[in-house]
Amino acid sequence: MQASITNTPTRYGWAMIILHWLIGIIFIGQFALGFIMVRLTSQRTAFELIQLHKSLGFLLLGLIILRIAWRLGNAAPPLPSSVGALERSSAPLAHLALYAFQIALPLSGWALVSVSTLEIPTMPFNLFVMPNLPLAESDAAESFWAAAHWYLAYAGIALVALHVGAALRHHFLLRDSVLTRMITPSSDGE
Repeated sequence: MQASITNTPTRYGWAMIILHWLIGIIFIGQFALGFIMVRLTSQRTAFELIQLHKSLGFLLLGLIILRIAWRLGNAAPPLPSSVGALERSSAPLAHLALYAFQIALPLSGWALVSVSTLEIPTMPFNLFVMPNLPLAESDAAESFWAAAHWYLAYAGIALVALHVGAALRHHFLLRDSVLTRMITPSSDGE
């Protein structure tokens, strides 16, 4: 089978595969980075990691928007016939939840830096100043968005863990093609 950039009736194309893994790595890395940066004693290192976290957050937001747009124009291959009715109906909801969290999380971070009374500019990868969202600055708003960002991060990582667990279940227990078709468009199986 020839590798394709677009999805086929049985496989994901290279574009979706690359976006999937890149977004997954950044999303998990962002969680780890966020966990570490708020626990550092060195303010300078913490500041640098926060700036990196914000930069990767904007990159993640752009990539997930690109992935959703690509997905809307490229139908996903259907699940194998061995997948039961309950899983067949819940899988799209789980993917929708992942997309929602991957959009909501960077947006909540953007809102957090936008309402901060510290007024520290956000410069993604030191390339340009990202304008703040048109939200009023206040300590109360900063507390709200900090809590929202925190809860969204933990809920998002729980969803990712569920997603990874389901993929591993398909691969090792059910022995179907659900995972392999997201690894390479030209691998064997079904």
